[in-house]
Amino acid sequence: MIQNIEIPIREAEYPAPFAHALEFNPPAHGTWNIVHIGMNVPEAQQIYVCAVNCMRGVVLTAAEMNRAERFSFVILKEEDLIEGTVEDITIQGVADVLRKLPKLPPAVCLFTVCTHHFLGCDINRIYRELEEEFPEIDFIRGYMDPILQKEGLTPDQKLRISMYRVLKDAHTEKDSAALIGTNVSLADTCDLKRLLAAEGISFLQMPDTESYEEYVRLGEADLFLSVVPNGRLPVQLTAQRLGKKGLYLPMTFDYEEIKNQENVLLDWVEQRKRESPVKGMEVTDCNGSCLASGDRGATDREQWFSQEIAACEESLLQAKQLMGDAPVWIDYVVHPRPLGLAKLLLQHGFRVEKVFLNAVNTEEEAAFSWLQREAPELLLCSTIQPLNRIHPRKTREKTLAIGPQAAWFAGTGYFVNMVEGGNLQGFDGIRRMAQLMQEAWCEEKDTRDLVPRKGLGCESCV
Repeated sequence: MIQNIEIPIREAEYPAPFAHALEFNPPAHGTWNIVHIGMNVPEAQQIYVCAVNCMRGVVLTAAEMNRAERFSFVILKEEDLIEGTVEDITIQGVADVLRKLPKLPPAVCLFTVCTHHFLGCDINRIYRELEEEFPEIDFIRGYMDPILQKEGLTPDQKLRISMYRVLKDAHTEKDSAALIGTNVSLADTCDLKRLLAAEGISFLQMPDTESYEEYVRLGEADLFLSVVPNGRLPVQLTAQRLGKKGLYLPMTFDYEEIKNQENVLLDWVEQRKRESPVKGMEVTDCNGSCLASGDRGATDREQWFSQEIAACEESLLQAKQLMGDAPVWIDYVVHPRPLGLAKLLLQHGFRVEKVFLNAVNTEEEAAFSWLQREAPELLLCSTIQPLNRIHPRKTREKTLAIGPQAAWFAGTGYFVNMVEGGNLQGFDGIRRMAQLMQEAWCEEKDTRDLVPRKGLGCESCV
């Protein structure tokens, strides 16, 4: 296994180009953490049950978000572990927290931790007794067990799944689609919203919900959508549980993949017109391998695709003319598909030099293979190798960084400050990325001030 901090992609192994060892943590923000994500449930109280040393980070995150009033905790002490009373302390502590609140919340995100799992605690008993004592509260199972994240689902993924188990369907007739699993709302100009609006279908987005009642009623939607990898399983499980249609349409920079995804979405719209309401349960995973099957309106679809792609080409051309042959560095924090973005830019003449990542998203296998073949000297750079502590963080010429970590490693103030794909989606997302690149190239940012800020896109007091 290669130990270097950067290697040409032609020498890289898929999907793990770098060895797992002692890790360096660059002082640049990553994606959202579990506190940020849980706060997306309106009016819900977050309660963490853990040792005081682990509490520091989550407390500070809640405070940073201006949401300290929605955050509570129960401290576990060493004697609780020795005496075997962790379950009792958890139940009693959470109950005490709830009784002391000004009013009972409609939902509680309760986070158990590594200690509960090490000790083999009866987690079901904890929730069962709390649900019996507080039947008016929906308890959402959260997990703060990062030491278990090397195998199975991460705390982020498990929380997103739990968050949507409270969605309910009152079986009201409603022409709507609901976007779940994401942290921020997509732009009003995104493809999904425009396509559905043209068919008279409203586009609901989880981050837009303002009350818990409104949040729960997302379950009434006819169609559930997700566009980010960690939303893939939640959308599938939610659709299955409620007997609805679920589509995973991941953010991508590939024209053909976008066309396939939108064909599948439009096929569903046409089927829905023929069969109203859609009967049965069906989940479709459109991870770049969907084949469009609908023939109705094929001419209109092709016209739509041609117009959208032409507009993308014009936006990319404008960005290239502005930047010329300037170097571009990309990181994995900015978007789930950093290699796909590198491929798109290279195909349009941009000088992409480096992509910062520690593993290759399995959805990017095709892009990885293309880059190995067509851009073999492209450098893959690890962000967590210890040698990064002393690696030079300057560039010889003005460099555009796409992502906060790429900006930190390049030492540049010209960067796109975005995480997890932001509000980009579809062909519109490609155009908006090109626009963000142009803005970043023309307006220097204060890197030292901006890149440490957590939870980019959420409400923050920073």
